[in-house]
Amino acid sequence: MADLLSKAKQKITPSWRDILSPEFSKSYFTNLEKFLFEEYSSNKKIYPPPSNIFRSFSSPEFHEVKVIILGQDPYHSEKTANGLAFSVDEGKKIPPSLVNIFKELSNDLNTGLPESGCLELWAQQGVLLLNTVLTVQSGVPESHKGVGWEQFTLFVLKQISDNLMNCVFIFWGAKAQRYADLVDSTKHLILSAAHPSPLSAHKGFFGCRHFSRANRYLADMNRDTIKWDIICKDSRQYGMEFE
Repeated sequence: MADLLSKAKQKITPSWRDILSPEFSKSYFTNLEKFLFEEYSSNKKIYPPPSNIFRSFSSPEFHEVKVIILGQDPYHSEKTANGLAFSVDEGKKIPPSLVNIFKELSNDLNTGLPESGCLELWAQQGVLLLNTVLTVQSGVPESHKGVGWEQFTLFVLKQISDNLMNCVFIFWGAKAQRYADLVDSTKHLILSAAHPSPLSAHKGFFGCRHFSRANRYLADMNRDTIKWDIICKDSRQYGMEFE
């Protein structure tokens, strides 16, 4: 497990590595690594695969972050989580929460519905897709809650808020919104809505227009906007049109 975590950390971009390395040496993170070793070494199925635990920090670079979308914990169904919040690998069935995200995207920006759930191209444009908890046991949501990931996420969000300017923080659901107080609202835009889960999407997520509002803010701040409708490597194969 130590070797696997080491390999996972090697995927972290240089700018993120400089920021996160001191955090990795703290006692709470050492305890977290011990917990993960026991979990991944057991007969339990843990997601995502160890090599993808820190995938959120493989793109974008720290100084390239424009938008932060905060999730909860990874998908806990079979081979779904890929290390990016809300994302799944190409070819995988799109989970219900992501279906609703795409419905809101389509209604907000008047685009077609994507047929791929891979959000890698969002990340490459500067969208940090981060979960509050980075690992989970198969079939047991929130099973890795309270073991140290939340403290790690607090650190990451604080680093962005304190050291970058004019970012958009998107908090979907009450659990994500608990982190909103960390963000300096004089330097960044904070957008909050209900979680896109089928249980809550009709309670304020649908109609939130966070995609267009984020782009309007970025444009006002003279930052490049996000092409939200570009989803997979070759989105044209799904009959979608872009600029």
